[in-house]
Amino acid sequence: MTNAVQGEPTILLVHGAWHGAWCWYKLVPELTARGWRTLTVDLPSASTGSNETAGMYDDARAIRAQLADVDGPVTVLAHSYGGVPVTEAAAAASQVSRILYLAGFQLEAGASLVGESGGELPSGDTGTSPVPDDAAKALFNDIAAEEADRAVRRLTPQSVRSFSEPLTAAAWKTVPSRYIVCEHDEMLPPAYQESMGSRADRVYRLPSGHSPFLSMASELAELITADADS
Repeated sequence: MTNAVQGEPTILLVHGAWHGAWCWYKLVPELTARGWRTLTVDLPSASTGSNETAGMYDDARAIRAQLADVDGPVTVLAHSYGGVPVTEAAAAASQVSRILYLAGFQLEAGASLVGESGGELPSGDTGTSPVPDDAAKALFNDIAAEEADRAVRRLTPQSVRSFSEPLTAAAWKTVPSRYIVCEHDEMLPPAYQESMGSRADRVYRLPSGHSPFLSMASELAELITADADS
């Protein structure tokens, strides 16, 4: 069991589809400088193809395993697809004191990502969904081209199963939640984010694309800290 330092807030950062824990490399030092202890997790559904059948429930188990190793309250930041397994996992994790959905899927129990998208995403039990052809524009539209290209090269296929497995619980109904709308997002329409944000206790907005942890890391860290202090 990992003990948090007295008075030191702890946050678990959960990435979205096609990403890995590497994507937090700008946000972690910003949070550390503000006195936060940061934890990350690599979701098994995002891989290079070695585990094509890992799904949302596998991701939720990985999140629970990381949370179980912490003694003390934890804030969870869930980006994009990461909102789905966090919504599943946090319902049975008493350590979670707050969920921050960052352009994240804050869904009802019984819903799946593919169901919410109107069938636009692949569904099924096997295989992977390749990195989107327009990933640089869709995911990193407000990041310098060279940095966006580096990020795109680090993206990996995402298991199809992760998009279709439905939630069995909705943690945000019992755990305080915040929603961060990315106002210039070209991957997840801001209007749709606003709709999901209506389920949260509080809504914030950033003038960013889909990945403010790369384009606006300082501003995102300040928002996280200010909310915790409010």
